Amino acid sequence: MSTTNPRDDIDDKGAPLIEHLAELRNRLIKSVFAFVVGMVLCFTVATPIFNFLTAPLCDALASRGQDCDLIFISPQEGFFVAIKVSLLGGFMLSFPVIAGQMWRFVAPGLYRSEKNAFLPFLVASPFMFFLGASFAFYVVTPLAYNFFLGFQQFGSGGEVVEGVQGAAPLSVVFQGSAQEYLNLTIKFIVAFGLCFQLPVLLTLMGKAGLVSEAGLRAGRKWAIVGILTLAALVTPPDVITQVILFAVVYGLYEISIRLVGYVERKRNEELRREGLLDDEDEEIFQDEMEDEK
Repeated sequence: MSTTNPRDDIDDKGAPLIEHLAELRNRLIKSVFAFVVGMVLCFTVATPIFNFLTAPLCDALASRGQDCDLIFISPQEGFFVAIKVSLLGGFMLSFPVIAGQMWRFVAPGLYRSEKNAFLPFLVASPFMFFLGASFAFYVVTPLAYNFFLGFQQFGSGGEVVEGVQGAAPLSVVFQGSAQEYLNLTIKFIVAFGLCFQLPVLLTLMGKAGLVSEAGLRAGRKWAIVGILTLAALVTPPDVITQVILFAVVYGLYEISIRLVGYVERKRNEELRREGLLDDEDEEIFQDEMEDEK
């Protein structure tokens, strides 16, 4: 009679875990390497990238006959501006590699049907982020900077400084910090890029059965409150930007309701073909939807 050593059983069970951790380490190393390479490449062209990012501000200033002048308020600010530009550019350049490494790590543990369900969301996620970032850069930031610059006060039309006889008209004009401008622009880009992930996230949750079309419809009032709170937190305190963000995100929420409903109907059709869903279950499902509406 042969006996097995309990230690051997433990080692056999631990081996797959060690292999998964080793694979995860390799995937992380490749992802970090891709990010560093992208960051270095962007650092070499940080100035052209920053000049591109200043386009909304420069256009707003040019429409007022002003020069597009940004300043450094500390000796090290120029270096940190280049680093932030490199971080943003490096992440965008390396995102396809990072997503691919994540997919290669997760895919072996999925069934074919699960792969077919998950892969479209992996492709849609970066597309929606770039769509949101583009919307923020080309639509939101020009409106926001036009609004902010409207509070300037030029000397030719300003008021005389009180208490000083014969003083020149008071002039309060924009002389912005390059780092502060970059921080605000990146905040716009990242906020809208993440908000545009809402349809992807809710549809994926609907695919997993975590949310339903009826539940999302019933939760509209809470969604409105949450979106208004989000708009107040991630945007500057101007009404125009907050209204735009609210309108866009709420529109995405309504689109998500339709997408989740489509996923549910498609799932029910598959269950019906497999004989796992009868007419009575379908009627119950429809009644629940009507009640929650």
